[in-house]
Amino acid sequence: MVKKTAYLGLFSAIAIIFGYVESLLPIFIGIPGIKLGLANLAILFLLERYSFREAAMVSVIRILVIGFLFGNMFSIIYSLSGAALSLACMTFMKAKTDFSPIGISVVGGVTHNIGQLLAAMLIVKNGSLIYYAPALLIFGVITGVLIGLLTTEILRRLPSKYTSDATKKGITNDH
Repeated sequence: MVKKTAYLGLFSAIAIIFGYVESLLPIFIGIPGIKLGLANLAILFLLERYSFREAAMVSVIRILVIGFLFGNMFSIIYSLSGAALSLACMTFMKAKTDFSPIGISVVGGVTHNIGQLLAAMLIVKNGSLIYYAPALLIFGVITGVLIGLLTTEILRRLPSKYTSDATKKGITNDH
């Protein structure tokens, strides 16, 4: 249990660092909120090697730390909305399909953007934001493929010692 906690702390730190690095690299293509999602490498890795619970925990920690340090309450709300929908859909697809980490990541990228778009539409009370949907969906697919490819390579290269004992035994719920 101590080892697992240490690994989750490490993955939280990695996700926070990736989020910070990404905030330093502005990608401006005329659509607000478009970014690669480097921090999702840690989340997808955890979803593959551990379970929903660990991935959700690290995701929330990362969003709150990055939001309080470099964002604002709206960025936290948008990120939590996207992350919640994304993680729920990725977990469902992982359990119910034979999707590879790349396919699961694409689902995550697309649904993350949908979650953020829905949150923005509710907050600003303006349905015309839906016009961003096609571009956000396209970028969700592109970034999902890139993050999925990177995660697949990391999963292949990192030894399974970074996997919890419960996962090795086929148990996905935390004890």
